[in-house]
Order: sequence, then structure tokens, then C-alpha cells
Amino acid sequence: MTLLLGDTAPDFEAETTQGRIRFHDWIGDDWAIFFSHPADFTPVCTTELGYTAKLSNALAARGAKAIVISADTVESHQAWIRDIEDTQAAQVDFPIIGDPDRKVATLYNMIHPNADAKLTVRAVYVIDPAKKIRASIIYPPSAGRNFDEILRLLDSLQLTDGHRVATPVNWQQGDDVIIVPSLTSADEIARLFPQGYREIRPYLRFTPQPSGTLR
Repeated sequence: MTLLLGDTAPDFEAETTQGRIRFHDWIGDDWAIFFSHPADFTPVCTTELGYTAKLSNALAARGAKAIVISADTVESHQAWIRDIEDTQAAQVDFPIIGDPDRKVATLYNMIHPNADAKLTVRAVYVIDPAKKIRASIIYPPSAGRNFDEILRLLDSLQLTDGHRVATPVNWQQGDDVIIVPSLTSADEIARLFPQGYREIRPYLRFTPQPSGTLR
């Protein structure tokens, strides 16, 4: 199944380390960061889950939460969590989905046979409160992800949802943003961006980041 940006994230029921969930109900009114991991007790995954655990407050500040899937059993996940907490000095407070039959992994196109038929790839799906897929990133099983970039992506999505702007290359919270080219009315621009803007080209106009973009 190919999932595209703007598609409704497929719903499913599954057992997790925090009990059985229905995915859409679990998301509720939050943003969800849905990660896949190739397997339990693997070194790169252990570092990733430890870092994700340390982002709990940062995600909560953005109205977001993490959920993880690995094609192993919940019992295996529970044992792995003890290793993660012991080696990464972090408490795993998010659910890990048990998926030994790979039903959910297949539903979300996490099995790439030409890369490795036995392992899930390192997929990331950013899902909004309306259950729409807003971003996806696919890494090979061997490459650890940059979770600070995932936070930056979430910030950009939330900012651009609330204001008629786009974020430029390497944008970080507090940097100038770009007024969308479709906005052409001088009166409306003045109303929306009272701090003014600088025009490099008619289609390239920078303005200070609007306030009130994070919860």
C-alpha cells in the first residue's frame, strides 16, 4: 500500500506495551509521530528509542506524542525496554506496538524487500489530529535518524498551518519565514504581518516568525 501526503492514516487495532489500542482513538486530538524500527535488541534502535524518551516534554509542548512499532512481540518489547532504560538513562513512556505478523508494518509500507525482506525500514510518519499524513521519511535499517530534525519538521508544519508562511532552508524556531507567494494583497500582507517584510524578489519575501505558533 502506498501512502501519500494528505491521505488518512490507516486505522488499526494492535497490542502494545501499554495495552491494546485502536490507532485513531489513541491519537485523539494530538499529533502523532509514528516510528518503525527494524527489530528489538538492535544497537541503533536502542539509541533512537532512548532519545525519543528524552523528547517526551518537547513533544507534549507541541501537542504531540510518539508511538513505535517493531516486528516483534510485546513480550520482547517489554524486555527490550529494560535494556533501553538501563543503557540510555531514559524512561520509555510511549507505547511500542507488537507486530510479529507484520500486518501493521505492511499496512504502512514499512517492508521494503529490495532493501531487506526480513526487517522493517526506519519509517517516520507525522500524523495530524485530523488523522492525515502530513510528512513521511524513510531511512534504511542501518542509518539512525535525526530526531531533532523531526521536531523541526513538526514545528514547521504547525507554524505553516496557523499562518500563511513557509519555512526556508535550515529554518529553526525564531528564524525569519517566507510569506507564501499566493498572498499578493498589500493590505492583507500588512494586516497579517505587522512587523513588515523584506522583499528579495516578488515571490521571495521574508518576515519575522509570527508568534503563538507553539502550544
